[in-house]
Amino acid sequence: MRPGTVSEQVPAVRLRRAKKAYTTRFLAERLDADAEGYRLLAGEAVRPAAGDVVLARVVQLGQHRRLEGPGSRRQVLFAGDEILVSYGHRYAPDQFEAEVPEDLRPVHLVAAGGLAGVVTGQHARMDDATVLEPVGLLTDDRGVVTLGRLAPERLRGDVPAVPRGQLPAGRPTVIAVLGTSMNSGKSTALACLVRGLASAGLTVAAGKATGTGAGGDPRLFADAGASTVLDFTDFGLPSTFRLDHGRVRSLLVSLVDALTAAGPDVIVVEIADGVYQAETARLLADPLFRSVVDRVVFAAGDALGATSGVHLLETAGIDVAAVSGVLTSSPLAVREATEAVTVPVLPTYGLVEAESATSLLPR
Repeated sequence: MRPGTVSEQVPAVRLRRAKKAYTTRFLAERLDADAEGYRLLAGEAVRPAAGDVVLARVVQLGQHRRLEGPGSRRQVLFAGDEILVSYGHRYAPDQFEAEVPEDLRPVHLVAAGGLAGVVTGQHARMDDATVLEPVGLLTDDRGVVTLGRLAPERLRGDVPAVPRGQLPAGRPTVIAVLGTSMNSGKSTALACLVRGLASAGLTVAAGKATGTGAGGDPRLFADAGASTVLDFTDFGLPSTFRLDHGRVRSLLVSLVDALTAAGPDVIVVEIADGVYQAETARLLADPLFRSVVDRVVFAAGDALGATSGVHLLETAGIDVAAVSGVLTSSPLAVREATEAVTVPVLPTYGLVEAESATSLLPR
């Protein structure tokens, strides 16, 4: 054992009693089967990393007073509760920016899906974050328990961009949904698009390539009619903020490959946050994106955002099929956007109609 670290066995009953998060759902399955043989690693020399599982104690309740469980039930938190969550970085303009600390200092619950980090900035509407006291990193006979080790899917290695003419025959169409920012209507637009394509008799697979671990969007996509749904947490990532570019591009390809294996006619993938978010901006500038994605639906909050976003994407050589999202709640905003962009502006909830959804497929 390294100097400055302490390891102690953790009773199975303690682990079973701890509240588990959506991010740690694959661990929860294992603990249900066998919770013996785990230990807690603590001490001043411990350096947590994104994806490490930590047993933490709720010290003070704040913004997040409920923890999304493995099945997405919102578990009410009480001071003194012990919870199993994952360290991770958070990028959420409407909520928190947070980072993984360099030691086991007190941290915050920065996402209801089960993300522990230190808040570095927050939206003015947010209450202070719920405070957690790390008890220790969870370990087993292979070392620190990580989301990556427990995940059912694996990231591919080298993923060069492939020219469109060299793509495999019969590959499903891939549509990506991007937006101006968080809460621009991406997830709702994607779900409606899934519904419309499924109503047309097509088999649709859906995924979320970037963002922060939470079960709401994947379950929404499934409810809309997606036959297969995966997100980045299935590949062992609690979030994708600060993920190096090589892993972001690998994640996009690995996600599309895994969804392709299910045999759909169409794959629809959400890219979280906005087009100016650092990891997203770099991905859009990478030829790989155009190699993997056939068309894009762009969700915007207003006409100016729609105009700017479509221009940015088309300048990058990306085929924009339509604008949708929050702005389509306003007839005046739709009118403004329609006069400013050269692509269709389609009402979000109109995408549930087969004719509207299939109009977005490549001709």
